[in-house]
Amino acid sequence: MAARSASYMDRAINTIEWLAAIFVGIVALNIFVAVVLRKFFDTSIPDAYDFGRMLLGILIFWGIAATSYRGGHITVDLVWTAAGPRMKRVIDVFATLVLLFVVAVQTAMLFDKVRGTYVDNVLTYDMNIPTWPFYAVAWFGDVCAVLLIAIRTYRLIFHPEQLEEIHPEQKADE
Repeated sequence: MAARSASYMDRAINTIEWLAAIFVGIVALNIFVAVVLRKFFDTSIPDAYDFGRMLLGILIFWGIAATSYRGGHITVDLVWTAAGPRMKRVIDVFATLVLLFVVAVQTAMLFDKVRGTYVDNVLTYDMNIPTWPFYAVAWFGDVCAVLLIAIRTYRLIFHPEQLEEIHPEQKADE
């Protein structure tokens, strides 16, 4: 049963990471097409600025989800590096719990933004497209970040062997 739930969690993690990667591609494609149209055809995509801004927001929140589980984001580990193995685990659990709290609060605040843009009927400038679905996709990325951080916390506490830790200073010492 534990192997089955681990595989479900691993599939959820991989799906979230792939979605984040897809959003990187969408943002890059939007920028590329906008530049090509402007440079060679003297035209632009209607609402390209609004789409770019909202897609970048989506990318940021899905990027938070993708980096939160693996622990591969930029960190300053001065105390962690000097600590022993048991203290390193305590620091990791504490830091992950703090991150879980912060991202959970951020998710609640972002939901308020989604609700506000829906209620206020905020539209894009050129085509009058409602903006709340873009905010909702970004919010869902934040929900996924909370889910992944919760999985990471669970695994740090109960199954640390299931985590693939990325600590460059350990690789350099080998």
